[in-house]
Amino acid sequence: MYGAVIHAPGDVRIEQRAHPRITEPTDAVVQLAATCVCGSDLWDWRGINPVDRPTPMGHEYVGTVVEVGDAVTNIKVGDFVVGSFFASDNTCAICRAGYQSRCENVQYVGACGAQAEYLRVPLADGTLVATPGQPDPDLIPSLLAASDVLGTGWFGAVAAEAGRGKTVAVVGDGAVGLMGVLAAKQLGAERIIAMSRHEPRQKLALKFGATDIVAERGDKGVTRVKELTAGLGAHSVVEAVGTQEAMMQAIRSTRPGGHVGFVGVSHGVQIPGEELFNAEVHLMGGPAPVRRFLPDLIGRIWRREIDPGKVFDLILPLAQAAEAYRAMDERRAIKALLQP
Repeated sequence: MYGAVIHAPGDVRIEQRAHPRITEPTDAVVQLAATCVCGSDLWDWRGINPVDRPTPMGHEYVGTVVEVGDAVTNIKVGDFVVGSFFASDNTCAICRAGYQSRCENVQYVGACGAQAEYLRVPLADGTLVATPGQPDPDLIPSLLAASDVLGTGWFGAVAAEAGRGKTVAVVGDGAVGLMGVLAAKQLGAERIIAMSRHEPRQKLALKFGATDIVAERGDKGVTRVKELTAGLGAHSVVEAVGTQEAMMQAIRSTRPGGHVGFVGVSHGVQIPGEELFNAEVHLMGGPAPVRRFLPDLIGRIWRREIDPGKVFDLILPLAQAAEAYRAMDERRAIKALLQP
């Protein structure tokens, strides 16, 4: 089969790779209908994460099950499935508490490389969720969004305790931040402040439910949020970037007693202890337990209550994966979908 492999920063190639096979009785093999490039993949593309050997890329996926191991009972051949980027058994004590991303037997699906034609998914019974039937083609982008960015943005909003009567601010206008806006709307937030200075992303944020746009960054952005909230700050803030500036902007935009949900992959973030002590805000976040939310998100998509697939503004064949990376890196695209 063909799949994307990164050889060095800025060097992603489509190469012949071994066809995935069942290696454990709990595995499944999925023929992918769609995959995509994640903002976190750009850390490798830009050389911020070290690339010291050719590495298969991709961890977002939907498709049809073509083979299952002998121990797989919940998923069958022919099911159209959505899975998380973390494989989990969904039965251990941590999974039952809703943190499948920290499952006692967790495995990173991205190690198998989902930017490809086929994918081996470990712990298939706990990781994959079948749709109610074969989806209409126009639902596939939204179902793909559920495998990571929608679930991650949703977790950010839940961790920030977004809800009815709340004002929610979202730091970051990438795909995850935009999904945080959508999630806050679905969770009933009264006011949603999207922090973005890029017009196409601002327009999409408004479509997803934002009521206000703040283009300023850093301390100026914090000042604008406080101006919009009677000087108090937001009840809930989603941090969807992972940089020092974004984290501090999130904390400083939160009112005392409020909540920050941080889901940006942290790079070099250091929080001053004295400032955190005096801020009196709650911090919760980390790798999103997407599997917790999948049944609910798939249901909302299936009933056409939400359309997160709008976040894909570039669709390319798998063969053009390198262009998908370039377009996202250069901010010519919010999120690129790849069709195997």
